[in-house]
Amino acid sequence: MVTTSPRGPRSDAARNQQTLVRAATAAVHREGPRVPMATIAADAGVGIATLYRHFPNREDLLGYLTHASFEQVLANARNAERNSATAAGALRLFIEAAISQRNELVLPLHGGPPPAWDKTRIVRKQVHQVIQQIIDRGRADGTIARDVTPHDIIVLGAMLAQPQRSDPGWDATCRRLLTTYLAGLGSDAPGG
Repeated sequence: MVTTSPRGPRSDAARNQQTLVRAATAAVHREGPRVPMATIAADAGVGIATLYRHFPNREDLLGYLTHASFEQVLANARNAERNSATAAGALRLFIEAAISQRNELVLPLHGGPPPAWDKTRIVRKQVHQVIQQIIDRGRADGTIARDVTPHDIIVLGAMLAQPQRSDPGWDATCRRLLTTYLAGLGSDAPGG
């Protein structure tokens, strides 16, 4: 009796998929979610048949990009929660991760499609739960005195992490804005 073990994708197939994902992400940022599939294949340097072997239709491709992006955001939130002494520090780490990954994420607040898959909506809910835990910790440790919701933090992060073409000063501007916002969260005095 011969047993076979399930193998992962061949290395060239895995490389093709990574290339397609990078090309699709850039194309969605550049042209929106209705970018032609042929444009994505051409940008990736592969034939359209290769694209359709990996992603049978646009919905599968966009669903994959969105899901992978939400998984990355959840990993960022968990990492921030684990690796910061204060809640404000955790929020800084969370948003700075989004800033540094701005051109790798396809999310609704970045012009991507809303989550189409149930599993993606579950991951999005988990992101909100982790951010709420950070906010609750901030209320306890005194680094968050203002009313703020997970949605507020996510919107701020999305605004600061919009996909951008190369601009060496933009990330520094975003980090200054983030510092100002976080300082304001810790202040409980009216108007300051």
